[in-house]
Amino acid sequence: MSFATVRAVEYALAALLLACLVALVVIRPLIRGDDSAPAEDARRAELEAAKEAKYREIRDAELDLRMGKLSEDDHRAVDRELRAEAMAILAELDPLDSETP
Repeated sequence: MSFATVRAVEYALAALLLACLVALVVIRPLIRGDDSAPAEDARRAELEAAKEAKYREIRDAELDLRMGKLSEDDHRAVDRELRAEAMAILAELDPLDSETP
């Protein structure tokens, strides 16, 4: 094998190694993914559950009013508080929902 052939093989191996390194650097973020996405998904799920629970509490308070377990004044106070809490949850949820593609 001549010196030129050996040199050509060395260049080819170096180019192949460089191409592999570049591919690894480019592909690694795609394989690993975005670490913030699972945290945002977990927070969104937590807020969705809290929203549904708050809506259920509002419906239960309305049912308690109809069944006579709560007076009109008590219901107004409870309803106002529950709706304020629901609005706070929705305010936290809104920016997360606007980021969804």
